[in-house]
Amino acid sequence: MPSPQKAKGSGWERDVAKFLSGLYGESFIRAPGSGAYVGGSNKARMEVLHEGQIRAFKGDIVPGQSFPKLNAECKFYKAFPFHRLLQPEPIPMLEEWISQLMDVSEADDFNILIMKFNQVGKFIAIESRHESINKNYIDYWSNTTGSNWRISDFEEFFTRNSDLVKRLCA
Repeated sequence: MPSPQKAKGSGWERDVAKFLSGLYGESFIRAPGSGAYVGGSNKARMEVLHEGQIRAFKGDIVPGQSFPKLNAECKFYKAFPFHRLLQPEPIPMLEEWISQLMDVSEADDFNILIMKFNQVGKFIAIESRHESINKNYIDYWSNTTGSNWRISDFEEFFTRNSDLVKRLCA
């Protein structure tokens, strides 16, 4: 029986997959093992797997057929120090999540960090180099990637950028 935290995270991954399936009319599913098969110390496995296998084991979401470049990491936590986004020091929790996402990323992937926090809401972070349309956002400089990440509301992002995501993931 999984821990309550693992069950909470797995449930969020299933919710994200269901949301994306409904939005794009394709089958998105939660990745078996949540990407651990080719992430971290297992990255060498990518050298012996074919493209379809890599896609199924990288990130937390196995994307639909026309989204081969989607690399998504999902996080569901009790709290997040939003106030620290406006301070110059890196946020270790966020740096760790970005590192996990980028550890399995390939050069042309569309990388997206999808986050949910108890009694706060759902948010996304994407690399700022992608010209997304957002009404409200915060830019975060990541020491992990040496680049800027745009953090915005999950649903508002997909309302305004669903075509952009599809184009960048094709």
